Amino acid sequence: MKKAPTILLSDQERMILDRWARGRSTPARTVVRARIVLHAAEGKQNQQIAAELGINPNTVVRWRSRFAEFRLPGIEKDAPRGGRIAWRRRQWARKIIEATTQSKPAAATHWTTRSLAAYLGCDRNMVRRVWKANGLQPHRCRWFKVSHDPHFAQKLVDVVGLYLDPPQHALVLSVDEKSQIQALDRTQPSLPLKPGRCGTRTHDYQRHGTTTLFAAIDMAEGKLIGSCMSRHRHQEWIKFLAHIDQQTPADLDLHLVADNYATHKHPKVLTWLKRHPRFHMHFIPTSSSWLNLIERWFRDLTDKMIRRGTFLSVEDLIQAIMAYIQQHNETAAPFVWTAKAERILEKVRRARAVLDKMPSG
Repeated sequence: MKKAPTILLSDQERMILDRWARGRSTPARTVVRARIVLHAAEGKQNQQIAAELGINPNTVVRWRSRFAEFRLPGIEKDAPRGGRIAWRRRQWARKIIEATTQSKPAAATHWTTRSLAAYLGCDRNMVRRVWKANGLQPHRCRWFKVSHDPHFAQKLVDVVGLYLDPPQHALVLSVDEKSQIQALDRTQPSLPLKPGRCGTRTHDYQRHGTTTLFAAIDMAEGKLIGSCMSRHRHQEWIKFLAHIDQQTPADLDLHLVADNYATHKHPKVLTWLKRHPRFHMHFIPTSSSWLNLIERWFRDLTDKMIRRGTFLSVEDLIQAIMAYIQQHNETAAPFVWTAKAERILEKVRRARAVLDKMPSG
């Protein structure tokens, strides 16, 4: 009879095996294998280990031998399994990939497993397996927009420079307005969340008016200055600039990062800025809203407060927004920008090169 291999463990191996054997998130098969090795290290025979763990003796033999040969990697992952080569899938893979990436169905924007299988004359499960193996997901699409601002590089370096190396004795503020926020009320009461069932809400709603949120976030501390107004003209923008002037220390310069909305460059706004020389405007490139960090905060406001909120009036909506701002400021943290201008410029150059090769139309 073949003798079972003797198992001697190092301190590190024993520590890892103990953690695997007791781990609540460890896969069950790994737990069993770790216990087999630990019992074997105590000098127990395979039959005894199988009886104590309630498993087949052949299982003990297999994983005891695997550990003796490959140590921890030998039991952490399953060995490659045999089986016939999927020749049929190989034959269809090229056709499926070409059709998926280089053509479209006659009356749709993208293929489905059923439509492509009917078009090629193969089984839809074959299409699904080829898509999965090659990371193809025709039903998904990502949004993008490459800026064609002629001064893109200059504006990018200016704004990213403010984020990474803000000037001394100054505050850097990311500013913008979130317009047309609707005060929506559902037509029926929503059902609450409960075990086994998510919360519900009706698809239709009643409108009770809109408001516009003007907001500025301090990059150094992450605190936010906000004000809701009924419209978003240059008059309201000037009022908000005056509000920022009142809410910030008078001895500090203010560098405001804003988008290219016409209201921000109105002649009366420029006149107001001349009378307040501590304000310095920095405009992001066109089609580059991702460069204005206040947009990230607007996203959080929408996800956590507005989208699933119920508001019986504009006043209710404004109170909810201001309460969210107050809570944010109580636990505010700096917004940290990490991407350097050189990396962004390189990505934009690659994107433009790809777009230039694409056929127009």
